Amino acid sequence: MITSSAFANKHYAVLGLARSGRATVEALLASGARVTAWDCNPETIESFRSYRAKSRDVGERVSTSLDTNGLGFADLDEVELGQFDALILSPGVPLNRSPLAARAREAGVEIIGDIELFARARAELPPHKVVGITGTNGKSTTTALVHHILEQAGVPSLMGGNIGLPILAQNPLPKGGIYVLELSSYQIDLTQSLDCDVAVLLNITPDHLDRYDGFGGYARSKLRLFGMQSAGRPVLIGDPTGPEDDVIGDYLDELHGSGKNPIEHQVLMDTLWDHGTSFAAGALSIDGRRVAAQADWPALQGPHNAWNASIAATACRLIGLDLGAIIEGLQSFPGLPHRMERIAEKNGVLFVNDSKATNVEAAAPALAAYPRVRWIVGGQAKAETLGDAAKHLDHVVKAYTIGEAAGLFERLLKPHMPVKNCGELGEAVKRAAADAEAGDTVLLSPACASFDQFSDFEARGDAFRAAVEGL
Repeated sequence: MITSSAFANKHYAVLGLARSGRATVEALLASGARVTAWDCNPETIESFRSYRAKSRDVGERVSTSLDTNGLGFADLDEVELGQFDALILSPGVPLNRSPLAARAREAGVEIIGDIELFARARAELPPHKVVGITGTNGKSTTTALVHHILEQAGVPSLMGGNIGLPILAQNPLPKGGIYVLELSSYQIDLTQSLDCDVAVLLNITPDHLDRYDGFGGYARSKLRLFGMQSAGRPVLIGDPTGPEDDVIGDYLDELHGSGKNPIEHQVLMDTLWDHGTSFAAGALSIDGRRVAAQADWPALQGPHNAWNASIAATACRLIGLDLGAIIEGLQSFPGLPHRMERIAEKNGVLFVNDSKATNVEAAAPALAAYPRVRWIVGGQAKAETLGDAAKHLDHVVKAYTIGEAAGLFERLLKPHMPVKNCGELGEAVKRAAADAEAGDTVLLSPACASFDQFSDFEARGDAFRAAVEGL
C-alpha cells in the first residue's frame, strides 16, 4: 500500500468504509496515524470490524474507542470534529448537502479524500509521473487505454482513482513509473494539491447537477484539475462545444490573470495539431503522417473512441512514449466491461453491452457506432430529453424501453421509430433478438441510471449478458 510519514501522529476521521474508505483507513494506520471511522450502513461497519479483528487475530470484537492499534469507530455526527486533523470523506457524500461537512467547515477542519492523501504521499514515492483524466463521459476507457499502452510498452504503470483498485491500496511504483488516475468531479472536490504531469479534460456535459450550483458549478469542479498543476505542465482539453466553451475559457482566463497559467499545450480535440496528433477519416496521424487505422482497433470503434484514442495517444506522447508502442497498445487494447462490450454474435446479429451509458450523452456514441441498432433504453432517467442521442436516431431500427423511464422514452422515441415498452430487461432482450435480422446490433445503452431495477450499472450489464446467453 501507499503510506507516508506525513500522516504519522495525526488523528483522522474517515466517513465511508467501502473499498476506498477501507484502503484509506489501512494506509493511514500503516503510516502511524490514528483513525476514527464510521459508515452510515451498520452492516458495512460490522463487516469492517470483523475483517480487522480477523486480520489481527483478536476475535470478533473491536473496541468502539481508539484501541492500541489506532483505530476506533464512532458516529461522527455525535463527536466533536475539532479533535481531528482532517475529515476524509467518501466521494459519494454530497458536500453541498452533508451536515457533517458543514460542521467540519464550521470547526475549521479540512475536508479531503483519498486522492488528496495520495497527492501528499507523492514526495516520499520513487520519482514518477501522474496523468489525471476527467470529463463527463469516456474517463474509464481513456484511463484504461493510457494504462494499457504504457504497460504494453514496458513502462511501470498503475491505474486508480475512479477505476480499479483504490490508489492507496496499491504498492508504490518503482522509479520512472506512471500513475494514471480517473478522476470524478466528486474526487476533485476533495483534492487540493494533485499536481498532474499531464491533465486531461475529455468533455463536459450536464450531469450530477444535484451536487452543484448549476452547470457552471459542475464544470468548474472539473476544471480545478488544471488549477492544481504547476506552471508549464501540459493540459489536454477535449472537444468543447456549447455552453462549456465559455466556462472553460473563463476559467483559463482566471488562471492566467492570477499569474498561475499552467497551460503549455492546450490541445483541442477537433484538430489535436498543437502536439502533432490528429484523428480524421478513420485514421490516426502523427506529425501529418497516417500511422494507424481505427478499423485495426476492435475495442475502440465509434466516433467517441476515435477521440478517446487520440487523446490517449497524445497523453502518451507527452510523457515520452514512442509511436510504435502507442500503435501496438491501440491495437491490443481489450476494452472495458459494460462499455460497448461485444457479448456475442448470433446468426449475424451482434449483441453489445453498453450499460455504463447512464445518461443520454453517454448513449449517443454507441448509437453512432453501429448502422442498424435495436436499442434497449431506459432505467432511472437523469433528463427528460434525448440530448445528443437525438443526433443518431437514424441508426435505430426499433427501440425497446425498460425500467422507470420506459414510458418517458416511449413518448420521446415514438415520433421517430417503432417502440416496444418491455418493462424488464430480459423481456427487451427476447423481443429485440426475435425481431433482429443479420447485420443488426442489439444494443443495451440505457441512457439512464440503473438504480430503479439494479444495484449498479455492472449488475445491469451482467443481467444483459445472462439474457443473451440464455437465448
